[in-house]
Amino acid sequence: MLSSEHRAIVTATVPLLETGGEALITHFYQSLFADHPQVVPYFNQSNQQGGLQQRALANGILAYAKNINQLDRLGPMVATIINKHVALQILPEHYPLVGGALLKSIREVLGAEIATDAVIEAWGAAYGQLADILIGAERAIYAAQAAAPGGWSGQRAFIVKEKVAESAEITSFTFVPADGAAVMAHAPGQYISVSAVIEGQLTRRQYSLSAAANGVSYRISVKREAHGKMSGYLHDTVNVGDTLALLPPAGAFVLAESDKPLVLISGGVGLTPTLAMLETALGSGREIRFIHAARDIHVHAFRDHIDALAERHDNFQRFYCYTEHDAEHGKPDAVGMVDQALLARWLPPSRDVDAYFLGPLGFMQSVKRSLRALGVPEQQTYFEFFGPAAALE
Repeated sequence: MLSSEHRAIVTATVPLLETGGEALITHFYQSLFADHPQVVPYFNQSNQQGGLQQRALANGILAYAKNINQLDRLGPMVATIINKHVALQILPEHYPLVGGALLKSIREVLGAEIATDAVIEAWGAAYGQLADILIGAERAIYAAQAAAPGGWSGQRAFIVKEKVAESAEITSFTFVPADGAAVMAHAPGQYISVSAVIEGQLTRRQYSLSAAANGVSYRISVKREAHGKMSGYLHDTVNVGDTLALLPPAGAFVLAESDKPLVLISGGVGLTPTLAMLETALGSGREIRFIHAARDIHVHAFRDHIDALAERHDNFQRFYCYTEHDAEHGKPDAVGMVDQALLARWLPPSRDVDAYFLGPLGFMQSVKRSLRALGVPEQQTYFEFFGPAAALE
């Protein structure tokens, strides 16, 4: 039970988290992986090496501590965490392992003089409160997934039906269930987890679903990352006819029902969930602007598909911006960066739009600033990070 005394102690530790939170979380992950190696497959180790996961968790714990008396101020952060956990099939038995490693790290990093028994007790109660919230919400989603038409719980075997190179870097994989039954419909913008044993180790990664729901198959479009364990495995080893395990669709970054003009802005492989959004929205009759940034024509995936859709639908316009352009190949609408000036030209005349955007961090930071400056309402802008959440401001 989280008492008022516990809340006061947790709040008092905020300055320590602001200055040393990342060091604490780095120690936490080292302790967690050493004491409980069975949880390693749930974490992307490339994010660990780059420090992204440490910063994201440190920021999340800091936000929780700051708002422990008014958790509603955390906004969409809790929903994002819940959906990430659902995508990975985090279960109630995982929470004590994480909580134990966190309390151990607080004690070892801060020292006994600061991390007194009272502080450890307070943080234990605070973690217990958060764990109960997350476990309850995740249990409800697991139940809904299992009960949905075509739904399931845990891993389900899927066969690779198609493998298509979409660009020099991105390849699509279409999966059909090995049992021949239907698959649950996903909301446009959601992702699935792919599970495989690579070099003897269970590995799980999340990939956005890059096509609208059809009840029979799922498609992901994967960029080959320089040191990507799963992306390299998919590109180099997985072929048509192979079987992989998928977890049910999850994710809170989804296309909301609306009749406002829709603006989809993506950079690089960030276009994958916007494809599902685009295909779903085309039949609605709402005005749609699709803005995509790529390095050049060679890495621009789905250009022909998007061009064909634009020719068939009067309510749809698309714009491309390349940072590099070979004059002998497909001409973009602009060369350089997607900045405020370009968005001012490509957005609908009214700024009362729903704008969804994602891509590399710097790209997203620029788009967020530009949309605000152009008068797009903040509450009508939606975004998601590939990987650990980072600050856009």
